Amino acid sequence: MSVDLAAEFSTHRTHLLGVAYRITGRFGDAEDAVQEAWLRLAAHPDGIRDLRAWLTTVVGRICLDQLKSAAAQRERYVGSWLPEPLVTPLDGGDPLDLVVRDDGVRMAALVVLHTLTPEQRVAFVLHDAFGVPFPEIAATLGCTPAAARQHASRARRIVEDADVPPRAELDTQRAVLTEFMAAVASGDIDQVLRVLHPTAIVVGDGGGQARTAINVITGHDKVARFLLGLRTMYGPQALAAFRLSLVNGDLGLVLPAGHGPAARVATFALRDGRIAAFYDVANPDKLTHLALDTPPQP
Repeated sequence: MSVDLAAEFSTHRTHLLGVAYRITGRFGDAEDAVQEAWLRLAAHPDGIRDLRAWLTTVVGRICLDQLKSAAAQRERYVGSWLPEPLVTPLDGGDPLDLVVRDDGVRMAALVVLHTLTPEQRVAFVLHDAFGVPFPEIAATLGCTPAAARQHASRARRIVEDADVPPRAELDTQRAVLTEFMAAVASGDIDQVLRVLHPTAIVVGDGGGQARTAINVITGHDKVARFLLGLRTMYGPQALAAFRLSLVNGDLGLVLPAGHGPAARVATFALRDGRIAAFYDVANPDKLTHLALDTPPQP
């Protein structure tokens, strides 16, 4: 095994993690796909002209196989399904910063992406996000280039029709989130309503293992009452335990274990300066890659 080959592969590792995570929505699966790509590279004869492109398509194929094997599990999933969150520090310095900077890795964008069929998702991500030509995508999908182009085109229409709000500046996110937390802490429904967009939604993912919204809650009035219900259930001290972090590149809240309710990660999408979507990931299986076991402060 060439030391030079290992070193060259390492320069592409973060890029490949981004490809795999966007397709699978699971960080563990993304790491497995990248590791498998390395094993295939190490066993491949010399002669790869564009290593980055070759690895990207290999990771796409591995992820497609993962998606197909997980299809039955997704059908049995309890409640809404959200991607595993990627939590990084506010001050940067994490290798995953290069992944989460991409607009397409925001939770709101990934939620739409994961409504697509596996073939549509792979074609769309490989072509629109990473510029892989359709003949190579066709080889990955096991179809004709025309069919691969059609998969990507259908995916693009679905993504465009979803009208996901663009990523707001972090200063704007911070101001809105500060107002939101103060409104919920006050227990005043009118204050909460002022920070919510009229079409606001709550999507919770507990996977049948942690308490959160089982079905999507739609409309700012219902969302406000749900949030104030949580405040009543857990008390204002739970709000104080949340810490601010970047979640998939957007400002979010992290609740470590041992602070009352189960550990969870929440992030948001803004529209017109108000919260349009609240994503609450509480399924413990989706938090195992995060350090959320911080003990409560005395």
